[in-house]
Amino acid sequence: MTSSSDRSQAVDVQEPKTYEVRTYGCQMNVHDSERLSGLLEGAGYVRAPEGADGDADVVVFNTCAVRENADNRLYGNLGRLAPMKTKRPGMQIAVGGCLAQKDRDTIVKRAPWVDVVFGTHNIGKLPVLLERARVQEEAQVEIAESLEAFPSTLPTRRESAYAAWVSISVGCNNTCTFCIVPALRGKEKDRRTGDILAEIEALVGEGVSEITLLGQNVNAYGSDIGDREAFSKLLRACGQIEGLERVRFTSPHPRDFTDDVIAAMAETPNVMPQLHMPMQSGSDPILKAMRRSYRQDRYLGIIEKVRAAIPHAAITTDIIVGFPGETEEDFEQTMHAVRQARFAQAFTFQYSKRPGTPAATMENQIPKEVVQARYERLVALQEEISWDENKKQVGRTLELMVAEGEGRKDGATHRLSGRAPDNRLVHFTKADQDVRPGDVVTVEITYAAPHHLLAEGAVLDVRRTRAGDAWEKRNAAEASKPAGVMLGLPRIGAPEPLPVATGSGCGCD
Repeated sequence: MTSSSDRSQAVDVQEPKTYEVRTYGCQMNVHDSERLSGLLEGAGYVRAPEGADGDADVVVFNTCAVRENADNRLYGNLGRLAPMKTKRPGMQIAVGGCLAQKDRDTIVKRAPWVDVVFGTHNIGKLPVLLERARVQEEAQVEIAESLEAFPSTLPTRRESAYAAWVSISVGCNNTCTFCIVPALRGKEKDRRTGDILAEIEALVGEGVSEITLLGQNVNAYGSDIGDREAFSKLLRACGQIEGLERVRFTSPHPRDFTDDVIAAMAETPNVMPQLHMPMQSGSDPILKAMRRSYRQDRYLGIIEKVRAAIPHAAITTDIIVGFPGETEEDFEQTMHAVRQARFAQAFTFQYSKRPGTPAATMENQIPKEVVQARYERLVALQEEISWDENKKQVGRTLELMVAEGEGRKDGATHRLSGRAPDNRLVHFTKADQDVRPGDVVTVEITYAAPHHLLAEGAVLDVRRTRAGDAWEKRNAAEASKPAGVMLGLPRIGAPEPLPVATGSGCGCD
């Protein structure tokens, strides 16, 4: 016979509501999406299966406004969901991120089936806004004009058990003519160093062994308090955290890349020999038109200093081809700078108008066919350099942190994949013993391709790590989750703080 309490519990247990978050744009958006997922799971939702493609109770678009066609892409995706929502009672659609911050007044007008619109400054409100839209049966549009909480202080559903983003600042004080980010993310605001280190220590306590310090202009950290060496001090402080094996950061600006940062990179063992520093152009006139506060000599001088201090550093960059007014001579200066810098990789973009930026209305917009031809020449040059630089790795013995999902052909080739200290991707032969993501293996590089390396011999050593333990524990927990969960109202108010630790991010930059 079933008791009344048993019947009550049976009523409360329901099929879990599912969610899907679609992310566009920079690392800051990726980090924000991890927080959105954490907020939704804290409110009782569960992640929709891979490939759900909109078949979820809540679909969230975390948008980017960097590309000219960003709005067309968003509205096309929203249009495809409209009939699905009609057939699925109770389904909700939310739009956040930079495009939502920019187009706050038009999204619901163009797509009236959207339930929630929120901006870059108030992602923590998503569960409350979804509940309010459900109860009031009307769209909720709430855009904060200033930051309500740093992304890293919100609940999280990290994509990785062994690596994590840590936001040290948001916003940007630069005025690059091609970039709309400062208008949407606001002026730079720095977190307290103690809060950053406490979060890192808490993450390490959970098994994380690699962190990436994230900011729109990460090495300008300290501008709020007038300490020009705050970023290098932060890097050195990360070196004192026991159990933290790898520290990376993205993206720095050449203007703020000072000698003390180079020294901190070279002298702090867990700061990796890797630097991603956007160049954008090698032409001084174009850099001036972009309102970039350095010139080719200054940029190449930084590269030279980094290589002198860290000989094996892998340096990557962002480059824009076809900026308004770019002449053939300007483009040749970019090609020259690429030859001199010898980047390990370059993320190359054809100039795209960003509505609301000064560059969008500049004269001498470059014809598409000219931009395309220059782009192809630059890509061909960089491919050649990338391959040559990777060939220098052949014969080296490297420690790799085993990665999850980085090798698309690993199943067919019976290999695993990992990242070298300099962040190069390496595919390696499976070891005789069990190896988990987050563990560390030692291999010898036997072959180089432009975008990856191979270690075809036997693995020389396997070091099982706390990060691998964390990955294994998380996978076991995912597999043992019950089919139903208790659903309640989203938590309202300030999020719970991160646990107090004990012990000691657009490529727009």
